[in-house]
Amino acid sequence: MKTAVIYTSQTGFTKKYAEWIAEKAKAELFDLKDVQKKPLSFFEAYDAIIYASWCMAGNVVKADWFFTKASSLKGKKLAVVAVGASPNDNPESEAAMNKLLTEEQKQYIKAFYCQGGINYDKMKFMSKFALKMFANMLKKSKDPKQREQGAFIDHSYDISDIKFIEPVIEFLGKE
Repeated sequence: MKTAVIYTSQTGFTKKYAEWIAEKAKAELFDLKDVQKKPLSFFEAYDAIIYASWCMAGNVVKADWFFTKASSLKGKKLAVVAVGASPNDNPESEAAMNKLLTEEQKQYIKAFYCQGGINYDKMKFMSKFALKMFANMLKKSKDPKQREQGAFIDHSYDISDIKFIEPVIEFLGKE
């Protein structure tokens, strides 16, 4: 099966997952900026297309680009891999994945979540500023869970693990 893995990454976590998926699936790997203006015929050459991107404020960055392409590629194996700072077992991650796709899109696109981390050193200024403000707000909360979450996200960390691509590889039938 000819597979393309297309990714966009700000701090490196999504790129790492995209590389792992491409290697395990023997797929071609593309940075989004290198293929986003390609004609539909470019994508029609693949049997499966995986779009990997990072999460910001509950949204998957540039997912609309993929959804626009995917609507014309319904006969293929299509998936979105969202990489975020929350652990995989966080109920909020699952809720975000359930809201990512419309009911129609769920008929032809599969969504996966992989925990990544935070790297403040590689973040763009506005992203870093917004996340630090959010972490400080949470740390001042009266709710102990929110204070714990604020303390968790106020520094860089890496909780990525290759094991989180296993469902994606299984979906592709490459086990």
